[in-house]
Amino acid sequence: MDKLERATKIMMLVVGCVGLAVIYFGFFYLLFTGKSTAAIPWYILLSPWVCIYFGLSRHKQIGVINWFVNKFRRKS
Repeated sequence: MDKLERATKIMMLVVGCVGLAVIYFGFFYLLFTGKSTAAIPWYILLSPWVCIYFGLSRHKQIGVINWFVNKFRRKS
């Protein structure tokens, strides 16, 4: 089962990185050519990041969560 989990995580990282490149290059192409980006829902731009997150090891996932908590925590 360890090999299957490792292969799945690697595949999630690959799909996330390729999706990130394709979606963002397409988005910026539309943006800079002056065409409307209204047809692209906001969650499409976030979906590659979800794949990348779940492709990370458990230790790195916890690090990402801690980074977000520290970034958005109020500083008093």
